[in-house]
Amino acid sequence: MTTDRRAATAAQLPLPLEREGGAAPVLPEIGIAPEWKDQPRLWGHALHPMCSYLASFPAALAHGFIGRYSRRGDVILDPFSGRGTTPLQACAEGRIGVGNDLNPFAHLLTAAKVEPASRAETSTRVAALRLGWAASAPDWIALAEAATAPDGGGTLVPAAGSGAGGRPTETLPAEVAVAFHPRTLGELLYVRASLRLNDRTDRFVAAALTGILHGKSASYLSPLMPNTFSMAPRYVREFAARTEFSAPERDVFVGLERKLARLQREPLPTTAGIALLGDARDVADRARTALRERGLPDRARLVVTSPPYLRVVKYGYYNWLRTWLLGYDSRAIDATLDDAHHREPYLAFLADVLADLRSILADDAVVVLVIGDVETDRGRPIRGAGGLGLAERVWEAAAEPTGYRLAGVARDEVAANRKMTKLWGAEAGRATKTDRILVLGATESGRRRALSAAATPIDWDWPPRGLRAI
Repeated sequence: MTTDRRAATAAQLPLPLEREGGAAPVLPEIGIAPEWKDQPRLWGHALHPMCSYLASFPAALAHGFIGRYSRRGDVILDPFSGRGTTPLQACAEGRIGVGNDLNPFAHLLTAAKVEPASRAETSTRVAALRLGWAASAPDWIALAEAATAPDGGGTLVPAAGSGAGGRPTETLPAEVAVAFHPRTLGELLYVRASLRLNDRTDRFVAAALTGILHGKSASYLSPLMPNTFSMAPRYVREFAARTEFSAPERDVFVGLERKLARLQREPLPTTAGIALLGDARDVADRARTALRERGLPDRARLVVTSPPYLRVVKYGYYNWLRTWLLGYDSRAIDATLDDAHHREPYLAFLADVLADLRSILADDAVVVLVIGDVETDRGRPIRGAGGLGLAERVWEAAAEPTGYRLAGVARDEVAANRKMTKLWGAEAGRATKTDRILVLGATESGRRRALSAAATPIDWDWPPRGLRAI
């Protein structure tokens, strides 16, 4: 290292944290420019936009840290993987992406991306579904017509994954029936019953199907709701009745084939990843076991994650139509997830997560936490300062006590018109105006690596001309 480089590195080392009275510490800034904000909205691998997902960060943000803080073959972990952005981008760049989530819908999306099906596999499967539909269409259409009739409330349909010949055992919700044309609904019920989510190809097809269930363009199966999240069931029923909504006929198989073609328009990642379903507070042992079973390195060199924003999103509630398609209970999902904390339990929760992670981190591992300052909860101001200064509180109450070393914080101003929550009206996208990106080292070695690589030039071409080894 040259004398100039040593001097520059030393200058980046943060001074002791400043405090005023009993206030939270003023965190030093780390010199990472938010270049990801300058990239196209759909930057990154074609699998990323498989399905919209609230409170997800862009693939370009993940790339900005993957490029700085990892090499090909490194394990990159996201304990709150959501729709799988970090593990997919890691796999696409020759790393081993490991994603974990307690939400079964998020787990399905992550698994579909890090262990994707090929174009040949999905083409064969969709062709088989078409043949099965042709042989049984009259029965499914009759079932759907009964469900969508004015007196069709309480219609029984086969359960998800029960098989095309499955016996009707569950009541079709009225808000599902009103959203689709009878023929479209018949096709959906058939495909829903036919797909087995423990099969890799079926899982990929199901994940793709969730991405076209509802939206305002002709590529979606129902125009009743936006594609970003499901409107409240009661609102859907009342809106459909008030406007005399009549769903247009959309062909499920045509829509699915077009969606799959978009997802598979570029080669799949050559490196497979791992998707885990479970609590982030015990992810280390499960991730280590899964890595060892595949003969892979069992230490993570980088963590890039966004812990669930304080009080903002109910992932089951806002995805109830997608969870219905998959056979999941949206209320059970929200009852299980830690998504409605007040500040102190939230900080204790993150302390448990960070403490557990330590055992799977390499000595020079870097941990990147994307943390939003939360001002509103679904358009309503949050009383007090519970959601503000959250990065400082996470460092002080969760990261520092569990042994991490602070490299600094990067700011990412969030443009309201680019957030999915913009659909909540006058408070469009204002729940989190600022993302604070907390950069930590697992040890002093990790902290110094985080600082020294902060200014690393990042290649923003995609697909990349070549993968940079750091």
